[in-house]
Formats: sequence, C-alpha cells, structure tokens
Amino acid sequence: MTKENIMRKIKIEKVVLSVSGTADGLDKGFRLLKFLTDKKPAKIKSKRRIPTWGVRPGLEVGAVVTLRKDFEQFLKRLLVSVDNTLKRKQISENNFSFGIKEYIEIPGAEYQRDIGIIGLDVTVVFKRSGRRVGLRKIKRGKVSKKQTITREEIIKFMEDNFQTKFI
Repeated sequence: MTKENIMRKIKIEKVVLSVSGTADGLDKGFRLLKFLTDKKPAKIKSKRRIPTWGVRPGLEVGAVVTLRKDFEQFLKRLLVSVDNTLKRKQISENNFSFGIKEYIEIPGAEYQRDIGIIGLDVTVVFKRSGRRVGLRKIKRGKVSKKQTITREEIIKFMEDNFQTKFI
C-alpha cells in the first residue's frame, strides 16, 4: 500500500474575474463583476502610456475580483458557459485562463439593461501546500521547481474534478 504524499496534492488557490475598458465601459464592467460575485471589485490603473489607445499613466483601465472561498459552484457555472471545453494553449504553469464573450451565457445570469452585453476573462490559479513559504514576508524560503504545477497535472485535475475537455 503506497501512501499519497499530501504535499503533492493540487488545490485551486483562487478564481480571478477581470474586465477591461475605459470610462463608461469600465463602469459597466465594474457593475457586471459586482452583479456576478456580490463582491466589490478593485479598479486597475494604467502604469504606462499607450498613445494609440489613448491610455495614460494613472487612468483606470480595468476591474478585477478575486474569489478565494466557496467558488467551486461558481467555477462550474463559468465552465458550462464555454461548454466545459478549453484549449490546451489556454493553460500555463500553475494556472489557466479563458474568456466569456457575453455574461448572459453563464447559467443563472439574466440580462441587465444597465450593463448591456459585455464579456469577461476568468483565470483559475492552482497551488500546492507549502506555497506560502515563498510568498510570505518574514522568514521567506525558496520553493523548488517541483512545486510548480504542469499543464498535464492541471488537465488531469480538471478532467477528474470538473469533467472539462481539452482540445
């Protein structure tokens, strides 16, 4: 009988929802994230100047919400909106991302007239036990490369727990 190493067990650390836009588009995106999650989104400010897009430093260009607890049901709803199918190129080390073109594709989300039709990006971040050692401020330690979660491990985890297909 071989015991499974609990330090190798993969967990979902957080689910991050984000919307980008400026002025009125950003306000609608802010309301969308608040409507979907019942949490207050944080606004993201630009750090650099992009003249072709009319972006300058300090201009609000996005909104983001991070879910760290009780997100399994919500993540399942988000995956249903993309038919539980993701592309392999959407996966990178420790996370994967996908976009939802229209929020009304999410089951249980009705059309909101004041928001209109708008899409959002979803990022799911994975971790293993011991990750905090490399992140904490006091007595920080090095975390080995073995702690990173590979594409194959993410695919296996998602197929087992969320019945997600990868193409």
